[in-house]
Amino acid sequence: MCTRYWIDVSPELRGIVEEMLRSSLVDKWQQTTKITTAGEVRPTDVVPVIASNKAGKRSVFPMKWGFSGRSLLLNARSETAAEKPTFRDAWASHRCIVPASWYFEWEHLPGRNGRKVTGDKYRIQPKDQAMTWLCGLYRIENGLPVFVVLTREPSDDVRFLHDRMPLILPGQLVDEWIRPDARPEDLVRAAQTQMAFARVEA
Repeated sequence: MCTRYWIDVSPELRGIVEEMLRSSLVDKWQQTTKITTAGEVRPTDVVPVIASNKAGKRSVFPMKWGFSGRSLLLNARSETAAEKPTFRDAWASHRCIVPASWYFEWEHLPGRNGRKVTGDKYRIQPKDQAMTWLCGLYRIENGLPVFVVLTREPSDDVRFLHDRMPLILPGQLVDEWIRPDARPEDLVRAAQTQMAFARVEA
């Protein structure tokens, strides 16, 4: 969790995608990887991500989902990211926002042998909002940016689905979150917790 989300072709996201496509990194990524601009996003996809540029200004970059390592790392726990060697530097000064329409989660149900089994797929987004601003961390691998999505304890609304959910901020805090000198430990207190969800028909 989180391992899938959706980019809708909406007025809110169109400008973000268009800005990303003007990035000089697009040509570098396209030599090896297709860039995803709409639809369901999966691990290792290259997608639009908001971060500060070298001048400290908000920009949109194409970034690949997943930190490389012994295994592909897709998520980082917001409670411990500041302490983990893999995420510590990014938590301090390389934070990003992953713009989405909503994210997906599968219901986890108790199985006969005690292990959880996967149930229905749900789409989830902040209540009464058109955008889902997923908090992330990024770093550079082989000269190109990659990211992970931060997670937290689930809100009561979606606890029945999974024991984790993405860290999601309101839109007015996007610029503050990506500021290299901001205090992320203060901003996480503003995380959105009221979620709307719907089962995805197969």
